[in-house]
Amino acid sequence: MIGLIDVGGGNRGSYGAGVMDRFLTKQIRIPYGIGVSAGSANLASYFAGQKGRNYLFYTVYNLRKEAISLRNLIFKGKMVDVDYIYGTITNQGGENPLDFEAIRKADCTWWIVATDARTGLPVYFNGKDMVQDDFGALKASSNVPVVDRPYAWRGGLYYDGGISDPIPIEKALKDGCDKVVVILTRPKDYFRSPENDARMARLMRRKYPRAAEDLVRRAEVYNRELTQCLDLEKEGKVRIIAPDTIGKMKTLSQDPEPIRQLYQKGWLDAEGAFDFVKDQD
Repeated sequence: MIGLIDVGGGNRGSYGAGVMDRFLTKQIRIPYGIGVSAGSANLASYFAGQKGRNYLFYTVYNLRKEAISLRNLIFKGKMVDVDYIYGTITNQGGENPLDFEAIRKADCTWWIVATDARTGLPVYFNGKDMVQDDFGALKASSNVPVVDRPYAWRGGLYYDGGISDPIPIEKALKDGCDKVVVILTRPKDYFRSPENDARMARLMRRKYPRAAEDLVRRAEVYNRELTQCLDLEKEGKVRIIAPDTIGKMKTLSQDPEPIRQLYQKGWLDAEGAFDFVKDQD
């Protein structure tokens, strides 16, 4: 079985959106996926067959002050309003609704990674368990630590999945994938440094010490999982799709031109995986 991992990364996720839109154009339908943070939203549109939908989120909706702003942080206690992005816009009757019925009928298995704020452990929500207009798993997975409060959903409190399992390759392998396309949103030779994460962790350690410890270790975990993917790529079991550069683009960047450029990079770079996926089971 072939699988698809999208690691997300805020508005850098436009790169993965470009990859998946190119896949849809070529009628490449990978039956298994794991999404982290914005990568989970990319997969939602991919499995729904909604080409171009995510492009609008990155280049239009996410640039609005209702989506990401200091104003949100001051008045709502969260810089990124995931309820606006994955609720107001995404629900039935919203500006750009997710075709939930298409996902429900799709022949696919997909997982959404979040981090339990209390335990610090990764949680893998089954995308098929969501219901119409309750996309809490997407919100939980994309909930940025420190600048957002933990997201409350179905009795749990959650942060971004990227702080506990940033490249969930082990999950894909354990679930039976023998080939995996891994979409990164930084160059494949980029290894994380722990300094900034450690500073952020100090701001949340008092209330959520285990999630804070995830932040402290995030660079170590990311670098270990990336190394594993690089080794598996040499064995022909993984194909990494990653931008050659992201320039100075930040996770929550709202400059539209770099976002568009990253989407186009993803669109073009997707071609590097065509030979890898053509013989999928």
